[in-house]
Amino acid sequence: MALTTAVTAPAPADSSQAAKTCHIADPLLRTERMPHIWCPSCGIGATVNCFVAALDKSGIDKKKIAVVSGIGCTGRVAGYVRLDSFHTTHGRPIPFATGLKLGNPELKVIVYSGDGDLTGIGGNHFIHAARKNMDLTVICVNNFNYAMTGGQASPTTPLEARASTAPYGCFEPPFNLPYLAETCGAVYVARWTALHIRQTTKAMTEAMLKKGFSFIEIIAPCPTLYARLNKFGEGLDELKFYMENSELKNGAETKTVGIDFRGKIAVGKFVDKEAPTFLENMNRHLSKVLKDKYVWWGPKAENNGKK
Repeated sequence: MALTTAVTAPAPADSSQAAKTCHIADPLLRTERMPHIWCPSCGIGATVNCFVAALDKSGIDKKKIAVVSGIGCTGRVAGYVRLDSFHTTHGRPIPFATGLKLGNPELKVIVYSGDGDLTGIGGNHFIHAARKNMDLTVICVNNFNYAMTGGQASPTTPLEARASTAPYGCFEPPFNLPYLAETCGAVYVARWTALHIRQTTKAMTEAMLKKGFSFIEIIAPCPTLYARLNKFGEGLDELKFYMENSELKNGAETKTVGIDFRGKIAVGKFVDKEAPTFLENMNRHLSKVLKDKYVWWGPKAENNGKK
């Protein structure tokens, strides 16, 4: 993935001036809010770079994109992107996003948050949005703990891993997030790590162009709390661990891709299927009940001029 791109400025009075060159992410980031709050060697920043590159590749009208996040380190992403964005309450980005999608079905709504926010306090919303096949793209940066609030064990902390609330090691089995997403009804499920920049960018592009509930998990352990407490070494050491222990398993059964503490990490695209979205099911049902008088909800083009 190219890190820079030529951006042509308005024609200067002096035609000898060269076109300006900026970072590919600049037009989609609120650079006036930089530097960001993320710690050195945190993988969240890398995922944001993937995200803005994916937006560019997708060709989606930026005026029709809304980014919603909850509370936590990853939740701060919404405040750094130069798009319509909402930094919502803890565990509630999915219901906020659902309301946006139902209020304006033409929007591409993207939920960008962490493992604790989405599958801890927000777990019930995650389950039912996937069950309904709400047309949302959910990006989850899994750092294996509640990083912003002190490094407590989260729903994805592996067995035996240490956390501030599990000083002798976690004894609760963690969620296998791809399996959870598929079981609940997600039509697109993928997992990569903060090392897999190109693959993550491609997955984000595919997920945003997919109709229905799409889910991407990105493994990026917290370097300040989780990695330090478990003595993983420096940030570069963690990237080397990803390189040596990631196993490409496209199409794998999601029930087999759970993560063990310091074990192999199955990565790839696990699910990519078609299914009617919530709005499509609703419109089809209501049109039958009302004998095709009109389509209740959706983009104006779907109404076929009927009132």
